Amino acid sequence: GRAGLSRGRPREEEDEEEEEEEVMMEAEGGFPLYPGHIPTSPLQKALLAAGSALAALRDPYRHDMVAVLGETTGCLALPSLRDKMKHHPEGYRILQERPRIRLSTLDMERLRGLPDGTLGREYVRFLEDNKVSPDTRMPAKFVDDEELAYVIQRYREVHDLMHTLLGMPTNMLGEIVVKWFEAVQTGLPMCILGAAFGPVRLNTRKLQVLATELVPWAIRSGRNASCILNIYYEQRWEQSVESLREEIGILPPP
Repeated sequence: GRAGLSRGRPREEEDEEEEEEEVMMEAEGGFPLYPGHIPTSPLQKALLAAGSALAALRDPYRHDMVAVLGETTGCLALPSLRDKMKHHPEGYRILQERPRIRLSTLDMERLRGLPDGTLGREYVRFLEDNKVSPDTRMPAKFVDDEELAYVIQRYREVHDLMHTLLGMPTNMLGEIVVKWFEAVQTGLPMCILGAAFGPVRLNTRKLQVLATELVPWAIRSGRNASCILNIYYEQRWEQSVESLREEIGILPPP
């Protein structure tokens, strides 16, 4: 018994070592950091990025592959976006309150009843005209930081609002224009890739319109606009699209 006691270790030391091991495992991607999180190593992220990029280039409407590409390549852009939100009153409140744009959080009947030209009415019109739903946005899985996971989730959920504010449909031409705007705004490699390689699927006439009118406008608007993640859109439904464009700094669509 005496020998056993001498070999025993204080419980406090064991607890401290367990806590240190948990921190190390968390830092190394050892277990989930939030619901749905899938821990991955840098090599795994690189393989996922390469595979999702190829799949997205073959089929730009593979939203699942686009989502994976955004998460596995956003290690530099996401912290920058988070910092912009933290240093802006409205953006900081969004980070604290974590609002979600989903059918379960939207009062669709109320939004349909708003006057034409308001953000809420035009957003619902966009969803219905293009037969899309905010619930199709995939939850984050591969971002190894809970706060950054929310940042990319927020970016995904305001994507359709960017279509609404920019006046762009969900066809290939419209998606490319929105991606140019988002690439300038966010710096996300996924947006840059979509903006650069999306035009290869367009015909000559659309390429000419894109190059001479739409891309220059999208780039100017992206540079001129304040950070799109710093707008609490859920509290702006009754604001007119025109006045919100002016507030953000989006130039009138050509």
